[in-house]
Amino acid sequence: MAKTGESEKEIVVDEKNIVTILADDIVFKGSLQFKTSLMIKGTFEGDIDSTGELVIGEKAVVKAKVKSATIVCYGRIDGNVEATKSIIFARTAVINGDIKTPDLVIQSGCKFNGNCAMVGGSAPAAASAAPASGQQQNAPAGLPPKR
Repeated sequence: MAKTGESEKEIVVDEKNIVTILADDIVFKGSLQFKTSLMIKGTFEGDIDSTGELVIGEKAVVKAKVKSATIVCYGRIDGNVEATKSIIFARTAVINGDIKTPDLVIQSGCKFNGNCAMVGGSAPAAASAAPASGQQQNAPAGLPPKR
């Protein structure tokens, strides 16, 4: 999915298609459960359990045990992360914790401190192929490009 080196493209998410956004001035402690899509731009501490799509914004700090179908992270996660479909860590991401997922993209520049377990079924060959030079990589299902 992601290409390494200077030609690597941005991973983009269009906020217009995200159902719920926790703004950058929000500090939330507790438990979150959701089935659709959520973007965290502020600070979250606790547990996240979702069957939907989670996007962690570039300035976001998440101190939590995170479980979701799909996770796209531009910011910081301190805690273990599990995805039932896929995880994408953008080059701005900082991850301190273990991860479990059947499909993983880590862009060059991402800081990942932890262990990785590739679990579940194998990803389709087309989904794990690198984009051709000059193409933009899109975030998972239903999340068009970020502006």
